[in-house]
Amino acid sequence: MKLLIAVIGAVVLAGAASAQDANSSDPSQMLEGVARTMLKELDANRAAFRKDPSKIDALVEKDLLPHFDTEYAARLVLGAHWRDATPEQRQRFITAFYHSMEANYGKSLVDFTGDRLKVFPTKMGADADRTTVRTEVKRDNGSTVPVNYSMRRGPDGWKAWDVVIDGISYVKSFREDFGSEIDQKGLDEVISRMESGGKPAGKS
Repeated sequence: MKLLIAVIGAVVLAGAASAQDANSSDPSQMLEGVARTMLKELDANRAAFRKDPSKIDALVEKDLLPHFDTEYAARLVLGAHWRDATPEQRQRFITAFYHSMEANYGKSLVDFTGDRLKVFPTKMGADADRTTVRTEVKRDNGSTVPVNYSMRRGPDGWKAWDVVIDGISYVKSFREDFGSEIDQKGLDEVISRMESGGKPAGKS
């Protein structure tokens, strides 16, 4: 399973929740509601999306950013570089990072169907503010891969900030790639590359 499926699971499905879903006390139920919301719109417009995949960008833009913990995830991705970044650089990185993922992976939603995703119940205390939602995503060949979402609850409800695909964290993976690139080129150059549509180093 390519990383693009991971991103579909983590940032698109997690970002598509309605306000009611986003404030659910059960993150597994929230995720299932999110999937239904996204898949309903995909099924209703799949032919149009296949004809013009760029329309997926608007769908991702509308549903993603309000319901994904973009600042927290970006802070973890930048690691030590976050402390040295100016407020302007931080905001530019947050925006460029998620728009980059949207551009690189969002079009794969065209072929994402409901039978590919299985969400397992989450066991946690009533006062918990962090948890992991376990799911399985079906590969094209019929086998499954574990996809676990790191979630945290804030004033606006549960939000996803990381996804672990078959044991690999996308936050950790991007942190390693961006950290090396920033060390070599500087944060401003990396942000400018992202803003112009370039992919993270080592990503396909």
